[in-house]
Amino acid sequence: MNPLFSQLAAARRRLRDSHGRAITDLRVSVTDRCNFRCVYCRTGNEGAQFAELAHADYLRMIRLFVSLGVEKIRLTGGEPLLRAGLLDLVREVASLRTVCTATPQPLDLALTTNGHLLAGMAQPLKDAGLTRITVSMDAVDPETFSRITRVPRSFDRVLAGIRAATDAGLGPVKVNCVLLRGFNDGQIEAFAEFSRRENVIVRFIEWMPLEEASTGEHARKWTKEAVVTLDEIVERLDRYAPAGLGSSGLIELPPNASSETARRYTFADGVGEIGIIAPVSRPFCGHCSRVRLTSDGKIRTCLFSQTDHDLAGRMVRGATDAELSAYIRQVVDRKEARHHIGEPGFEKPSRSMVHIGG
Repeated sequence: MNPLFSQLAAARRRLRDSHGRAITDLRVSVTDRCNFRCVYCRTGNEGAQFAELAHADYLRMIRLFVSLGVEKIRLTGGEPLLRAGLLDLVREVASLRTVCTATPQPLDLALTTNGHLLAGMAQPLKDAGLTRITVSMDAVDPETFSRITRVPRSFDRVLAGIRAATDAGLGPVKVNCVLLRGFNDGQIEAFAEFSRRENVIVRFIEWMPLEEASTGEHARKWTKEAVVTLDEIVERLDRYAPAGLGSSGLIELPPNASSETARRYTFADGVGEIGIIAPVSRPFCGHCSRVRLTSDGKIRTCLFSQTDHDLAGRMVRGATDAELSAYIRQVVDRKEARHHIGEPGFEKPSRSMVHIGG
């Protein structure tokens, strides 16, 4: 077949929802277990609530999505580094190639971790074929960090993991920080210095209503007033003069891609990068390119979906690859146009973030 015709045929196979958005990004949770109990995320008392599949099942699902045009895979949890056999899964996924590009290309294969176990796994992950890594880290002050994670002396281990990932060639490492007003919003300027000092990309994320229901002294119930917005973060960093620079002021950077979720900034000398992901104050649903697979094999088309779509159940009942692909297309076609955070009648999703996958 003429290569041009092949490329056009592949483009027609690409997953699109009813709003015309191409789905190129799949996030796969391989466990909902976690060794942290972050106060904005979970109570930490129930442990895992959903099953974990065999790696062969995740791999079959990923292959199906890749055959439909997905080009980016992110492995998540829970905490994915808790999952036995993870390196084998990374190695298998890294061997896959894109189908909707002019020539087949390796996938963009990333992983999100809390970093607690990363120091000893960074190089093996790189050797297995991992492309990029993101570390969730909500303070650069050890005491505040331990208060958030509720795991004593956890900061030093995460810092060691970040440095190991950089040394392994998984950089620039992205460090995600969820800001809560009155809790860790005093860390903004310190994170800017951290970005410059450690050569990492710091990304601030507006807090979303995805926490587990909980009570007691550690309970954190989402309110719009607790959200530290993009405008506020930019204003503070715009006034901030990094050590040794002598002048303040942020410089906005262009997006890396049309589906970029973060607004990107640097400082006058180009050292350090700050990204701000603002799903509450500046929703980016119009160019959303992602869907998620939960640890028990359910498709979720939005973080705030009220429905799980049981892909694993169809696999267990003997569906063929063609039947599963048709089901995926059917589910993606019904992907929500947007979330409704802060609007009258808004309902929290049917699962909390730790049981969906980051």
